[in-house]
Amino acid sequence: MPEASLRAADILARRLYEAGCRHAFGMPGGEVLTLVDALEKAGIRFTLTRHENAAGFIAEGVHHRDGAPAILVATLGPGALNAVNVVANAHQDRVPVVLLTGCVDADEALSYTHQVLDHQAVFRPVTKASFRLTAGGADLIADRAVSEALAPRPGPVHIDVPIGVADARVATARPRRRVAASPAAPQGADLARAKGWLAGATRPLAIVGLDMLSGDSGCVLRAFLEHFAIPFITTYKAKGVIAEDHPLCLGGAGLSPLADGHLLPLVQQADLILCIGYDPIEMRPGWREAWDPARQKVIDIAPVQNDHYMHQAGLSFVADPGATLEALAQGAAARATWPEGEPRATRAALDQAFPQGDDWGPAAVIAEARAVLPAETLATADSGAHRILLSQMWTCREPRALVQSSGLCTMGCAVPLAIGLKFAAPDRPVVSFSGDAGFLMVAGELATAAELGTPVIFVVFVDASLALIEKKQRERQLPNAGVDFAGSDFAAIGRAFGGAGDTVRNRAELRAALGAALSRDSFTVIAAEIGRGGYDGRI
Repeated sequence: MPEASLRAADILARRLYEAGCRHAFGMPGGEVLTLVDALEKAGIRFTLTRHENAAGFIAEGVHHRDGAPAILVATLGPGALNAVNVVANAHQDRVPVVLLTGCVDADEALSYTHQVLDHQAVFRPVTKASFRLTAGGADLIADRAVSEALAPRPGPVHIDVPIGVADARVATARPRRRVAASPAAPQGADLARAKGWLAGATRPLAIVGLDMLSGDSGCVLRAFLEHFAIPFITTYKAKGVIAEDHPLCLGGAGLSPLADGHLLPLVQQADLILCIGYDPIEMRPGWREAWDPARQKVIDIAPVQNDHYMHQAGLSFVADPGATLEALAQGAAARATWPEGEPRATRAALDQAFPQGDDWGPAAVIAEARAVLPAETLATADSGAHRILLSQMWTCREPRALVQSSGLCTMGCAVPLAIGLKFAAPDRPVVSFSGDAGFLMVAGELATAAELGTPVIFVVFVDASLALIEKKQRERQLPNAGVDFAGSDFAAIGRAFGGAGDTVRNRAELRAALGAALSRDSFTVIAAEIGRGGYDGRI
């Protein structure tokens, strides 16, 4: 297309392509047809899904493999509103998403009301920024949106695209503008004080969070922790930033009271706590004020200021975590730590608390899947009791090997996330773990999996109940109400959508079903029927 005939939608699409975007997902309406056409012409493939919410999660799954901002397309009114949940999830889970919505032109909206509402008012509370595209500013708005989505902490941005603006012819776009800040590290008296704390610590402990997923500081983090012999806990999203079979790793923390019963006492024993890229949005209330800065030395290292007040620190560095660790380590000697071996005892206690040898039940499903599936398998987890157990038991050897919603903790995310992961990484085995209720929320996306040819393994924990809520209901001694539902034939659902389906009731059947699924070129639904109360005492 000659430069002189470019539409504003073409400028927007080209800028997204230049930012590394190659895929967009959604459900079009008439108001976004020009936008979809522009994306395709720019080299960004548009894929139809069955629901906008699922489209956003498929796009997020792709992002976790290619690193580019995820693109979600929705038409005006109900289409845009269908996307609210996944956009709110991106906001709380720190995922760079560009939401493109269609809307009527301003003059048209003065008298036309069908499906018309203020999209920007809807999305401003759950995005980092909301823009309304203009013809003359399409290039700048696109650049600003991408920069905002990727800047720490990453998150969603919204661009509302009026129909007339999308089709408007514009002059040649200005050169692309990106604000790329150089990594900043602390200096001066506070840095010297922190280095003194590090040198004097005999019981240091690190808590590593999701900020360490951004950039390439994983090697720096590992070298730092190994040099100073600092054991570490990760949040669920940060699992695998350092391989979890590392001797200093204490595993993940976030939502398990059982795990916290072992980890929080160790936190209390530490004389130095380093919060490294730690965003407590993933954590349960038990991690609120989990340490005392008046008694313990605490160094908080994050790319943004602490405005959550979940914890406090004696020293807070708003800086690049990797650059800060390098500054702390410069010229500092290693020393022995934890002379009584408390971290090793805690790791052993956690292994006993989450055993692998159950004959059957949710823990057996997880253990068997981890044993059978290749080490390079990518996994997704839906919200529910199974996710808490899985996050404690599933061993990750690389970042983003287990993808989940751990900020917003929404249901219905695991299936589309897995489709996105497999779509972007076809050579990697991908498994999705869902409860039966969460799976039913998005079962229609099996049609998308079939059309895309993504042979995902969908494992469903079948107990015909909202297991986590039912457990909480019983613990409060409330009568059973609104948590149980009729059973469904999940294996038949898988077959009906063009995949394979198996129902399993023991480890041997699960092992055989997983082995068969790995050899197929289509998706497989494995319905693992587990008993009621299988999570009692286990999470």
